[in-house]
Amino acid sequence: MSYKHLNTFERTRIEVLSKMGYSTRQIAQQLNRHHSTIARELKRNTQKTYQAELAEELAGQRRLSCRCPEKKSEQVIQTIQHYLKLTWSPEQISNTVLKGVLSFKTIYRWIYDETILLGDLSCLRQKGKRRKPRETRGRFNIGTSIHQRPKEVKRRETFGHWELDTVVSSRGKSKGCLATFVERQTRFYVAIKIENRSATEMYRAISELYKLFPKDTFKTYTVDRGKEFACYSKVEADLKVPVYFADAYSSWQRGSNENANGLLREFFPKKTDLARVSDEEINEALCLINHRPRKCLGWKTSFELFHEKLSHLY
Repeated sequence: MSYKHLNTFERTRIEVLSKMGYSTRQIAQQLNRHHSTIARELKRNTQKTYQAELAEELAGQRRLSCRCPEKKSEQVIQTIQHYLKLTWSPEQISNTVLKGVLSFKTIYRWIYDETILLGDLSCLRQKGKRRKPRETRGRFNIGTSIHQRPKEVKRRETFGHWELDTVVSSRGKSKGCLATFVERQTRFYVAIKIENRSATEMYRAISELYKLFPKDTFKTYTVDRGKEFACYSKVEADLKVPVYFADAYSSWQRGSNENANGLLREFFPKKTDLARVSDEEINEALCLINHRPRKCLGWKTSFELFHEKLSHLY
């Protein structure tokens, strides 16, 4: 049975019955209404005594006040289009730029009905996922397990704990790939171009990033068991940063990096030959990713929070 608002006749009966001393449940029984409906009506619209005429007026005022007109102005539409082109999601736009004035569901609706251009949803970042092929590269089973990693790392309580991975070119294209790094607490994301997935190239990328920030920026690394991380002992010896290995076929143990790599793939799809991608193109993509406000960060950006943490290290 669908819910219907109380009408004038029902409110008049409530006034009469309440003056006769009927209880909330007795009035509900007389009107064939749920007792909570009557209780709510009396609570909202009683001023000293319940008066049907006044109750009807107050109810009408509430209905008008809750009907906020959609701010479908040209300026709002252009603002939304601008940030969609910057690869922001409707939820990010709603909770930061528009300060919650317009819900993200409304933005989606405008995209669907073509109020916002690109109504075919090509302006949205998520375009569906495909199953990954089974990993075929070599692996090894030495190194310190993730199960020995300090608990504070998993809880993201402290700054300076990184997840590492690689993003590769399409099979048959080239060996060019990207070494990727995510700081777990701030979700700050870095990608460095490398020639191949060798341990030598991975060590070069790790060392390159290490030189960019104060040494306390790097407290731990968490990696998978791909052979490019066979350089772990040299990393631990030279940089004094412990390396922890996730379990085989357990990408969820490095969820931050997996998610960030997915964001990067929006710019460089799997058919991309990464050897042909310039450093400028990579940096532009990273800038867009790190400057998106994030719900998990209280709508701060990764860039903002990362540099806030860095300021305490200098």
